[in-house]
Amino acid sequence: MPLYLKSAPTKTFADTAQQDVAERVRGIIGDIRENGDAAVRQYAEQFDKSSRDSYRLTDAEIEEIVATLSPQVIQDIEFVQNQVRRFAQAQRDSLTDIEVETLPGVFLGQKHAPVQAAGAYIPGGKYPLTASAHMTIITAKVAGVPRVVACTPPIRGEIPAATIAAMKMAGADEIYLLGGVQAVAAMAVGTDSIERVNMIAGPGNAYVAEAKRQLFGEVGIDLFAGPTEILIVADEHADPFFTAVDLLSQAEHGPDSPAVLVTTSQTLAEEVMDWIEKILPGMPTRDYAGPAWRDWGQVIVADDLDEAYRIADDFAFEHVQIFTENPREALTKMHDYGALFLGENTCVSYGDKVIGTNHVLPTLGAARYTGGLWVGKYLRTVTYQEVQNTKSSAELGAVCGRAARVELFEGHARSGDARAWRHAGTEFAWIDESHAAVASGAVADAR
Repeated sequence: MPLYLKSAPTKTFADTAQQDVAERVRGIIGDIRENGDAAVRQYAEQFDKSSRDSYRLTDAEIEEIVATLSPQVIQDIEFVQNQVRRFAQAQRDSLTDIEVETLPGVFLGQKHAPVQAAGAYIPGGKYPLTASAHMTIITAKVAGVPRVVACTPPIRGEIPAATIAAMKMAGADEIYLLGGVQAVAAMAVGTDSIERVNMIAGPGNAYVAEAKRQLFGEVGIDLFAGPTEILIVADEHADPFFTAVDLLSQAEHGPDSPAVLVTTSQTLAEEVMDWIEKILPGMPTRDYAGPAWRDWGQVIVADDLDEAYRIADDFAFEHVQIFTENPREALTKMHDYGALFLGENTCVSYGDKVIGTNHVLPTLGAARYTGGLWVGKYLRTVTYQEVQNTKSSAELGAVCGRAARVELFEGHARSGDARAWRHAGTEFAWIDESHAAVASGAVADAR
């Protein structure tokens, strides 16, 4: 039976519904549908405090912006993007097109076809999330998306130079200095100056998340995003200092970001809580991390690791770190998580910033049914069929006719009948004498 040293509510998808946000977002999207660029400009001036002749950055502007960055920043962006690109390419290489012959002359195939245009939203509110440019743009480009549109807002009136550099270096084809609902809506519905895209990826605040929710179906999206989550499974061998630091590393994302420790050691649990109280006051981001830990943090002592893994699966959190003597055991013991980080040499912050796996991951329990953003999200798995053998077509036609009539689909049945009649001479009452007279020669030829 688990012991709760610190308990808190657990957020669910229902908690993200905010009526005032939904109504405001609906109004903005509707305005942009009706008034296009004029509405986009109005909201950019209102929310981004930005007014430009064109919100699309020119190549010359981008070069100027990138030139303001130090060589070290550029090198670090290159390093991280190489990690993301290598892993994304490995994912793409694992997806192969197939074609099989299921009956003589019956060929069924499958292809992985990229969407033709994708939008990448890179937030700039509390933090300029430069890493989101790597995750959304590079992954799309490796998937083969020919046109990637990227949007990010100015931050306190300033152009986020490192984010613009990351967008350009990742391969964005169009870059717009535009944020919020107006950016997402413009990419989704299109305006005179921004051609619409087919899917949108990237994190954002409650308004951006709601805009993606309302536009889903009209465009594809990566995920319904909620607050960042971290859960650490630890045994008595875990380092309490590392554990505390890593819990707070994700709590700083926002005041509603849950951080949970599940451990088999009460001693470790108490030491971690002590460390958190020592570390928090000195954190520059304590205004976010403090309320997150106070209101949403949990510390749970499990009887054994099997129980700890079950508790972790029940949470189905975005990020799960495993600080145990044998961390790889979690690969078989656990099932519901966005991403696993195995061992104390690994941390969620690596996944967020540098290691190469994608940091756009499911939250609010969505890990029970989906994974995170990856190359496959930008691909449509499409199928094709071809019947070259007339005997097989006749066989399929006969079965199709019978199967369709069980479901009362007479039109479907007749499509099958026609081929059974044409290729095998099977008689059907609905094919009258005029049909037979016209096609009698074709039946003879087929034989």
